[in-house]
Amino acid sequence: MLGPGTRPRSSAVDAGTMTIRPLSNTGALAMSEFRIHHDVNELLSLLHVRGGDGAEVYIDLLQKNRTPYVTTTVSAHSAKVKIVEYSKTPEDFLRKYDELKSKNVRNLDPLVYLLSKLSEDKETLQCLQQNAKERSEATGNVTSSTSTTFAIPPTSTKMSMQELEELRKKLGNVTASSNVPQSAEVTRKMLRDRHNKKNPTQPNPVFPNWVYDRPALIGDFITGATPAGGDPAVAVGTMPLPAQEQALVDDLLFVLIGVDGRDITAQPVLGRQNRSFIIDPSLDMSIKELVNRILPVASYYSTITRFTEEKSSFEYGQVNHALTAAMRTLMKEYLILVTQLEHLHRQGMLSLQKLWFYIQPTMRTMEILASIASSVDKGDCMGGSTLSLLHDRTFNYTGDSQAQELCLYLTKAASVPYFEILEKWIYRGIIKDPYSEFMVEEHELQKEKIQEDYNDKYWDQRYTIVQHRIPSFLQKMADKILSTGKYLNVVRECGRDVTCPDAKEILYTLKERAYVEQIEKSYYYASKVLLDFLMEEKELVARLRSIKHYFLMDKGDFFVHFMDLTEEELKKPVDDIVPPRLEALLELALRMSTANTDPFKDDLKIDLMPHDVITQLLRVLAIETKQEKAIINADPTEVALSGLEAFSFDYIVKWPLSLIINRKALTRYQMLFRHIFYCKHVERLLCNVWISNKTAKQYALHRAKWFAAAFALRQRMLNFVQNIQYYMMFEVMEPTWHIMENNLKSASNIDDVLCHHTSFLDNCLKDCMLTNPELLKIFSKLMSVCVMFTNCMQRFTQSMKLDREMNRLTLEHGTMEGPPTQSERTVEQEKKRLTSKFLAEHMDALQSDSCFEATISKFDSNFSTLLLDLLDKLSVYSTNDCEHSMINIIYRLDFNGFYTERLERMAIERSQKAAA
Repeated sequence: MLGPGTRPRSSAVDAGTMTIRPLSNTGALAMSEFRIHHDVNELLSLLHVRGGDGAEVYIDLLQKNRTPYVTTTVSAHSAKVKIVEYSKTPEDFLRKYDELKSKNVRNLDPLVYLLSKLSEDKETLQCLQQNAKERSEATGNVTSSTSTTFAIPPTSTKMSMQELEELRKKLGNVTASSNVPQSAEVTRKMLRDRHNKKNPTQPNPVFPNWVYDRPALIGDFITGATPAGGDPAVAVGTMPLPAQEQALVDDLLFVLIGVDGRDITAQPVLGRQNRSFIIDPSLDMSIKELVNRILPVASYYSTITRFTEEKSSFEYGQVNHALTAAMRTLMKEYLILVTQLEHLHRQGMLSLQKLWFYIQPTMRTMEILASIASSVDKGDCMGGSTLSLLHDRTFNYTGDSQAQELCLYLTKAASVPYFEILEKWIYRGIIKDPYSEFMVEEHELQKEKIQEDYNDKYWDQRYTIVQHRIPSFLQKMADKILSTGKYLNVVRECGRDVTCPDAKEILYTLKERAYVEQIEKSYYYASKVLLDFLMEEKELVARLRSIKHYFLMDKGDFFVHFMDLTEEELKKPVDDIVPPRLEALLELALRMSTANTDPFKDDLKIDLMPHDVITQLLRVLAIETKQEKAIINADPTEVALSGLEAFSFDYIVKWPLSLIINRKALTRYQMLFRHIFYCKHVERLLCNVWISNKTAKQYALHRAKWFAAAFALRQRMLNFVQNIQYYMMFEVMEPTWHIMENNLKSASNIDDVLCHHTSFLDNCLKDCMLTNPELLKIFSKLMSVCVMFTNCMQRFTQSMKLDREMNRLTLEHGTMEGPPTQSERTVEQEKKRLTSKFLAEHMDALQSDSCFEATISKFDSNFSTLLLDLLDKLSVYSTNDCEHSMINIIYRLDFNGFYTERLERMAIERSQKAAA
């Protein structure tokens, strides 16, 4: 199946023939990619698979070949029958299945379906068997240091009876200690502590100790007590048959209400075992047979009584409390029947046969009640899991009207407190769940942190679904229930009291459509209320448009004005920049441009980041990869960060808009802004070189051979930077923005808004090459080459200016009015001295024409190599990964086919290498 060097086979993991993921709920699908990644890695770890193609191959295949699977009763039964046919020990499988089913284990049926599909695949089975054999051989020599050991005498010596008895006791103690569940008192304390920890201000009410210390109040058998009939004077077997029968009827009437008889006594119960009884062995066989038929009713009574006494405690929650109350109501009818039988017995009108006749109708009811009690107890069910068990029982009894009616009564009674919590949640957005039974769980998260902490997940984690608390009949509606309450809760957090106008009482019924309609009505109401609140009152679209003005640079005059004002300040090292000065310049630029009409302009702020944009992006992209530790632990660069590299905007967003424009979204906006801002900065540098070149034409510099090459290279760099900017702003951001705006108009709920907004940002980041480390590094190098070239050209131009100034200052010139005065001579001499000093310090910049030519040639070579590499990588990604928008960059930069031939040659070389 899986092994070193083995590629996955479609027959083993093809979702068209089998289902790998048993989870089919929508909440799980939202995190499907991460869940599949986790499950595949865990499976490879369990199978001890090393080497091969790694987990990524299997993950990719699973993501492309998966379909949701909803288990039905028919499919689950068919899968179970199929496994029984293939299994060597079908009895063990059925026993285990029934045990897990009685514990209400979630996803049991999807797992059985998966196993049935695996059992049909002989090749997969063979691989699994071989894998299991290898693992067992590898671990066969390893002995557990924690195993219990006993000093067993050598086999050559014969064990005495005393030693044998001691060994039996020790083994019995070990077995008992491993099988005996926690006592009810310990369980109650654990549940109480868990509740008090979660709700310290609302401790659980506790019954007084005497309720538990006085066993006679329970109504169950008291082991070790004196039998009801007193000490037997003579053995019951020595009496005549009529006397034996009357004695046994008398005993049975006591045993049926939880009191030991004279000839029938109850055995002590260990853990969750069923009650068993000891009958006097001297009893006549015919009577004993009839008694054994009646005794199961007493065992059922004991099970139900213990269950109702234990689960009625506050610690077990309101659902179990309501269930025990309903069971007690049914038990009253049973006790009335026993009382009536006792009355007949006193009148001498009750024989053993009549007792068996009268008790038979009740036996089925008691059996069902005891079975439910045992299942709830074994599964440690509370809240939604109890309701799931009751619902499944009710559904499974289809065809047995009496049993189904009984289970329906219990489910309706038990669901009342759960539906009360549900109604408050979907009608008002309030959770009142003191015993942690409801499917939605609240976590202590502060909404103020959405704007501060990048990792805060208020919307996703403030309220979450707890899978095992979802009743099976509400499984399909779980996500709508969660969203409905969340929507109303957001509006409530803003100080508004909202209540669904269509609020009606929800009652359990086998016809799910009844409460499904109520949940859907409240969902649509909550969606509309919150969406209208954000869109109209809080002006969400206008806010997003305001953010677009600044972070995506669609206010051109504002940015030109702002960059002119802050150019000198941002050239400084980031530690030397005074943020209030930048804030003042930002304010000035906002007031003196078209941005002044923006009503939200005051929410724009300055932010100086600790890393440049490339480092920040690479750190984000390295998360959960092999390079993560290396990048995070890397030594900080020795080059001081300039203001231009650290500069970014920030934006103040208040609740509830911070649900949409949270810190994660703002960080994405910042990445896009810093990327475009740096491109704009490089463009300005190249334009300044053009201006300097125009000025330098008056010098002899322009006649040098390298000057024309430098001018052409500068033009190519400017063409590259401007085309990249145009592509990002007009072929990526603007179309994607219009798509998002149209989608927001048709959004029906806040989750759609979140999805569209996140999709917009993700698409922008991806199409702007910010999510691909390989493209990002090449682009970063290209920008660095452009910046170094501009610096070099500025030094050359400055050197020529200084040289000319030096020559001018050597002339003893005067003015048109006559010879220079003494003061003018002093000024000239000072200028000459300073210029000479500067030239001496920068003599390395004044080199020969041949050195200049070699430098420009090197810049040209580096730029051309990197640009070709970028175009080649873009061609590969646009073809292999279907990133069709990126191919527009190639069309723009290679508009005249200048690079086409070289790109084709690189593609041929790459294909030859792949073939080799």
